[in-house]
Amino acid sequence: MAEQSKQRPTVADDKVHTWPHLVRMEFLVALFVMVVLILWSIVIDAPLEEPANPTRTPNPSKAPWYFLGLQEMLVYFDPWHAGVVLPTLIIIGLMVIPFIDINPEGNGYYCFKPRKYEILTFVFGFHVLWVSMIIIGTFFRGPGWNLFWPWQHWDPHKVVALTNVDLPYLLGFRDYWWSAACGAVVVGGYFVVSTVAFYLCVLRIKGKEFLERWGLVRFVITAMLFVTMLSLPAKMFLRLAFNVKYILVTPWFNI
Repeated sequence: MAEQSKQRPTVADDKVHTWPHLVRMEFLVALFVMVVLILWSIVIDAPLEEPANPTRTPNPSKAPWYFLGLQEMLVYFDPWHAGVVLPTLIIIGLMVIPFIDINPEGNGYYCFKPRKYEILTFVFGFHVLWVSMIIIGTFFRGPGWNLFWPWQHWDPHKVVALTNVDLPYLLGFRDYWWSAACGAVVVGGYFVVSTVAFYLCVLRIKGKEFLERWGLVRFVITAMLFVTMLSLPAKMFLRLAFNVKYILVTPWFNI
């Protein structure tokens, strides 16, 4: 019996210890990246401009590349919304991912199929929206923060006559209170309709059983973050196509 037990095949353990296997590989990759960056910085000079001249400000005055996304959002939103609300929601959204994500697949390994909707959401929010805003601010915004195509010359004397109007005014509302009511209805209707559409999409893709396990609180948080993310391309379309400045205008804040 002892000899039979020794000859019996055993199931191989498919788990690998973090130390030393993973940490050693991460350390080697970090060394490689550091060497590449050092050699790159030695061979290629940094694209520095002339010393700052307080009597001659650059046109346009651009933020560093990692802040150009925020600077570009200032074109489409009120400063408090683009500079405070949206960045705060981005940070909060990243913090609540462990709470709202109940999909156990993909923990400890990286595959696209079991987490394709989560990965596609991140790709849309970061690569499509955030990176595209940086690209627009870097390569398409010229003097006067005007929009230039790549084949156009950055003419510092270019003047674009834009008649930016609020959406209630565009719809024919001239009275202040009626305009405010119209803007509130549009903003509220956008969130309600988008949330219902998001619910129907999740119900069709994931099923009723997933929604029950997900819970109302997780669904509301995810829906609000997702709908707010979609408000960026929606507002960009309204601004570029119809020169819409604000949706809701009040003496205290604008949306």
